[in-house]
Amino acid sequence: MAEAMLRIGLTGGIASGKSTVADMFSAYGIPVIDTDEIARDVVTPGSPGLAEVQRQFGAGVIASDGTLDRAALRKIIFENDEQRKVLEAILHPRIREETMRRAAVAGGPYQIIVVPLLVESTLKSFMSRIVVVDCDPQTQLERLLSRDAENLQQAKRIIASQSSREQRLAIASDVIVNDGDIAETRRQVDDLHRRFLELAESARD
Repeated sequence: MAEAMLRIGLTGGIASGKSTVADMFSAYGIPVIDTDEIARDVVTPGSPGLAEVQRQFGAGVIASDGTLDRAALRKIIFENDEQRKVLEAILHPRIREETMRRAAVAGGPYQIIVVPLLVESTLKSFMSRIVVVDCDPQTQLERLLSRDAENLQQAKRIIASQSSREQRLAIASDVIVNDGDIAETRRQVDDLHRRFLELAESARD
């Protein structure tokens, strides 16, 4: 009989520090499957995903080198909820299928699966536990402004387009507070890593 794999969904709001936390788990040798990476892979040039995006949104979302123009597409979907839903209908089934395929072959004592929009995702039912990376809303806003957003209005619109902090915390099995002290974040990851190893071992007994 196949052993049940302990799969940990890692989520959090944009700019909360999910990648930092995922890298810490990866440093322990834990397989990390990042659905943001998969989301890029399913729309590479020549892929059915990119062809469907172009059919739905037009040639204006394709850059001169044939890749997806993410900035142009982001502008469309953050200004129109219906268009965002169209994009999600194209991408989400492909992302789910590829995530499950990678998880099936990744091995490890347990797995970390990074899903930024896990509250809304059907992948939620695929997880054994859910870890939410949380930070103060002002810290999140400042990080987003320094990293991705062009201005305060856009930053607030991006945050508002995601599930709320309260909704994320409501689905959490565990919470990592990532307000800026990297040593404290690492301590929390270390504690959870030991706990997950114990849970994985118990599941195999």
